[in-house]
Amino acid sequence: MPDIEEMTSLQKAAIVITSIGADNAANVYKRLSDEDVERLTFEVSSLPYIEIEKVDEVLNEFYELCLTQKVITEGGIDYARDVLEKAYGPEMAQKLMERVSKSMQSKAFEFVRKSDYKNLLAIIQNEHPQTIALVLSYVSSEQASHVLQELPKEKRVEVVERIAKMESASPDTVKSIESTLERKFAAVVSMDLTEVGGINYVADVLNKVDRGTEKYIFDELSARDPSLVEEIKKKMFVFEDILTLDSMSIQRFIRDVETKDLAVAIKGSNAEVAATLYANMPQRMQESIQQEIEYLHNVRMRDVDEAQQRIVGIIRHLEEEGELVIGKSGEDEIIA
Repeated sequence: MPDIEEMTSLQKAAIVITSIGADNAANVYKRLSDEDVERLTFEVSSLPYIEIEKVDEVLNEFYELCLTQKVITEGGIDYARDVLEKAYGPEMAQKLMERVSKSMQSKAFEFVRKSDYKNLLAIIQNEHPQTIALVLSYVSSEQASHVLQELPKEKRVEVVERIAKMESASPDTVKSIESTLERKFAAVVSMDLTEVGGINYVADVLNKVDRGTEKYIFDELSARDPSLVEEIKKKMFVFEDILTLDSMSIQRFIRDVETKDLAVAIKGSNAEVAATLYANMPQRMQESIQQEIEYLHNVRMRDVDEAQQRIVGIIRHLEEEGELVIGKSGEDEIIA
């Protein structure tokens, strides 16, 4: 069994559930979703022998997190920070508060996150852009990207701008919107201020929308706030960012891209991107794609966007798998 710092949250949960006794565990299970019960049960059944010292460490961490949530709920942020700093010191107090804050935030709009995005769209599409921005800041980035694509074009840009500039929302505001939009929402946010939205989140959303939507939002948002666009772009990868990849990374993703997608994407790209891609292909492949491009006539921009988006999807997938590195200005340099 790995050290406590290397354990996953699910492994720690399995250790806790096996330590509290069958009756208590049964009561916990009643409050979990079917999916969580299945995942937790599988993890419990996979647990190896664990030294008592490690079990004690996990239970102690669990106790600290429970205590943290209790003091935040009962006394608020400032009170909790004061109590925890006295008990554990400033550094540990900050870590505990950050972990519990994320957990408490996730409770808001829980019903929405379990809904199909079409249901979510039906609920919020006619709301004020600020309301839509707040709700989308709480759902998954995949849900948000689907909803964003279905909104009217003029509303998309305003919603994205509001998400990117959003920093916090009061519990009263969140509770009021929950109640208005869907009476079934039962989550209560007990934080004085809950961090929502922001540049990182909106970049994650725009990474998942189709390329046409992405381009339209950036074009429109550039007219309003070009500096905001630059901030968002620094956090995401777009097709033209192929120029920032090293040769090995380009050669790696090219192997996974269909020839037709490469041809269509190159036909709709600028000369610099095309030259970079050609420079990293085998000669025979380059000739084949150039020949295919010669026979491509009246290619729709939508087809170009979709081909480029598929290529970006492959690049992002390979990065997640650790097979290439997407470098951005300002990030740490990679030393081979």
